[in-house]
Amino acid sequence: MNAAFLITPKSEVKFVYEHWTIRQALEKMEHYRYSAIPILNKKGMYIGTLTEGDILWNLKQNEDLDFRDTETFALKDVPRYRDIKAISIDVEIEDIIATSLTQNFVPIVDDSGVFIGMIRRREIIAYLLKLRAGTMNHVR
Repeated sequence: MNAAFLITPKSEVKFVYEHWTIRQALEKMEHYRYSAIPILNKKGMYIGTLTEGDILWNLKQNEDLDFRDTETFALKDVPRYRDIKAISIDVEIEDIIATSLTQNFVPIVDDSGVFIGMIRRREIIAYLLKLRAGTMNHVR
């Protein structure tokens, strides 16, 4: 069984574009209380995930960079320290569960690499709890 039924569609996921500035990303992350957010290119392909840590490390490593500069510094120029992998929508649920062990969410792409949504770890846990409850009821 694939995990299409667990996906939160792109229309319900907040994301940023790689040509946006750090400031734009920070504003969106603050508004939605995200500590990480998917980055897409102009074609809608998943590029990676920006974290608060990525922004902080970038500010630390560029000592001459101050907060005002975040309005001109593009996300594509921010090194990302954690590689959050996207998975194809056709992957089986077991592979998505395995990936969720190291990621809070799993970006989902179509066959062309276009971002179509994500599966959050909490949806996976809820699914496993329902599965377990169903199994437990059959045993009794």
